Amino acid sequence: METKWFVANKKADFQSIAEQFHISPVLARIIRNRDITQTEQIAYFLQGTLSDLHDCSLLPDVEKGCAVIRQSIERHDKIRIIGDYDVDGICSTHILKDAIVRAGGVVSCAIPHRMKDGYGLSDQLVMEAKDAGVQTIITCDNGIAASAQIALANELGMRVVVTDHHEVPYAEKDGETVEILPPAEAVVDPKCRKSEYPYSGICGAFVAYKFGEMLLRVAGGERARQIQDYLDDNLPFAAIATICDVMELLDENRIVVKYGLKAVSQTQNTGLRALLSVLELTETKLDPYHIGFIIGPCINATGRLDSARRALELFGTDDEREAVLLATQLKQMNEERKEMTRKFTEKAIQMIECRQIPQVIVLYLPDCHESLAGIIAGNIRERYERPAIVLTKAEEGVKGSARSIEAYNMYEELHKVEELFTKYGGHPMAAGLSMASESDVPVLRERLNANATLKESDFIHKVLIDVPMPISYVSPAIIDEIEKLEPYGTGNPKPVFAQKNVRLSNGRVLGKNRNVASFRLTDGEGHFFDAIYFGEADEMVAQIEAHQGICDIVYYPSFHEYRGNKTIQIVIKYYGFRS
Repeated sequence: METKWFVANKKADFQSIAEQFHISPVLARIIRNRDITQTEQIAYFLQGTLSDLHDCSLLPDVEKGCAVIRQSIERHDKIRIIGDYDVDGICSTHILKDAIVRAGGVVSCAIPHRMKDGYGLSDQLVMEAKDAGVQTIITCDNGIAASAQIALANELGMRVVVTDHHEVPYAEKDGETVEILPPAEAVVDPKCRKSEYPYSGICGAFVAYKFGEMLLRVAGGERARQIQDYLDDNLPFAAIATICDVMELLDENRIVVKYGLKAVSQTQNTGLRALLSVLELTETKLDPYHIGFIIGPCINATGRLDSARRALELFGTDDEREAVLLATQLKQMNEERKEMTRKFTEKAIQMIECRQIPQVIVLYLPDCHESLAGIIAGNIRERYERPAIVLTKAEEGVKGSARSIEAYNMYEELHKVEELFTKYGGHPMAAGLSMASESDVPVLRERLNANATLKESDFIHKVLIDVPMPISYVSPAIIDEIEKLEPYGTGNPKPVFAQKNVRLSNGRVLGKNRNVASFRLTDGEGHFFDAIYFGEADEMVAQIEAHQGICDIVYYPSFHEYRGNKTIQIVIKYYGFRS
């Protein structure tokens, strides 16, 4: 994949910011590069705590929705939560259930089966709720696009409250964009136009977390006194979902993850403790990588290969033996999922490279388990830096997932061809869709590419350098200060620096997969560091030797600890040569 390096050139009075917040100008520049410009924004970024989270009462319809649930509780109505089968949906369901139980409600949960029900609220789930005597349905991480299903629930005499965070469906009418809100008694989604919530980029579980807080607040009395326990107990699940649903780690998301990572490590939830133990993470200082690439995939695996209820049961059990059994099953299912993903990703790459690569990649893998479509689409997007849609054969027609690049708003592009879908929804960067027949696949491919206005420059992976900082500036103090920016993730990436004309020597390839290269690094002016690179190690060592060790690097400094010794290590992210 072709890369192009850019130095972020955003202007500000870095010296003034540094003096005001007692940080270095380097750190001030990095913060500005995250588009954090106002004094109160910088303070919130550097100093925000859980007490600074936005007021839950600002969510649209939240008081109305809580009034419906409270009335249902007082009437002893049966309440059913209908969530989703991914990490965000599972955590949302767990959080909402805990809130409603604390508020005194009689509540059951339904998680759609990926193969049988598809995403979100379905006619079948509505009918099952009616047959079970449910009077009130509350959705989480879904519902905003389920107008027909909510209308059905209304016809059957059930009340519906929607809590969601996805984009609101819309239509063009007389040259204006008109929201299509579902006919629920309350629609709690920060992306609604009427929303006064200060930050709309929160996940479904965080919307549920806020809804639960409001529910206990309006319940009053003894219920209201449980609010802090409820918030503390469910913070780990809000943080896990925020990371796994790839929300930007800015504004209050950053606070939730910063404090939520500690809360995950210290959780009293029996099931989550068992999962940490099975994954050998109980003694690890957790960061977003552990959540997003180790814990999250295990939670997701149940909804991909079986029923996501198994993960929900894990978080709901107080039985330690049952928790270990369920956690072990999750880990085993994830190992199976990884092997299946590897196999079909290789097949997808073969399909792509046997023909000219289009602007928008649309692949049909009929034999692939539909639950893997999103992972494979993400792998393809990363490999080719192009929007990718992977479709599989479903019980009825075709289903798939889409992953996009910054220059291509996937949700809007799908909206332009919405007549091809029986169902679709999502975000600018990711979406899900269903079609009636596999004959629609080539039509979708043709129309998306006909509509695409992407340029060649959009397909180049852009490496944004925060500061062109010489390695001579690297010190323990600089590394300590940079760590103030943690946790890193979408919207707040690990800062990277650059220097030209460094020399790498003593190149060695390490690791059983030969995917690590180590070097001795110098700037030629008496500054030496150990350096390491993760990637195609043999290729890098060969190229470095061919260029007599001289190259330009994009890097970040870190500490390396070994047998009690702590030294500075330069991690090389990208390297290049002068032509």
